[in-house]
Amino acid sequence: MAFREAQEAWRSALTAHRLAPPDPGFSSRLRALAAAARAEADACRMADEAGFEWPPHRASSSKPPWELQPGSGRRGPDGLWRQFDTAVGELNRAATSTDLIEVAAAYERVADSALALAGSVETEDRASGLLPRVRTQRSA
Repeated sequence: MAFREAQEAWRSALTAHRLAPPDPGFSSRLRALAAAARAEADACRMADEAGFEWPPHRASSSKPPWELQPGSGRRGPDGLWRQFDTAVGELNRAATSTDLIEVAAAYERVADSALALAGSVETEDRASGLLPRVRTQRSA
């Protein structure tokens, strides 16, 4: 059941990117993608402990949704996007094996890179005014 829930969260996170207009919610979608990838990694580790294998996908080379692809005008530092692109490539390669731990590690790399991007994009969006600035409480 945990694996099924993680798969559904992953599909929902990807769908949100596919249907997304360019808007201030980009960093939130990246954060949701990171959380979904982390849940996938956790589910893979639990399934491995229970003795399951990953069902390999044939020549998995699925592309991420348009707003996450190079050339889409994606916001954020190029270096973090290169890390994300590399992590997605590693996930595609791992998905062709049966090793749940390898797949889990690949999902974790996607999660880490998406989370780093989410923070960076959110900071840029707040600085530009696309997102409201965070108000801090003054000490008395």
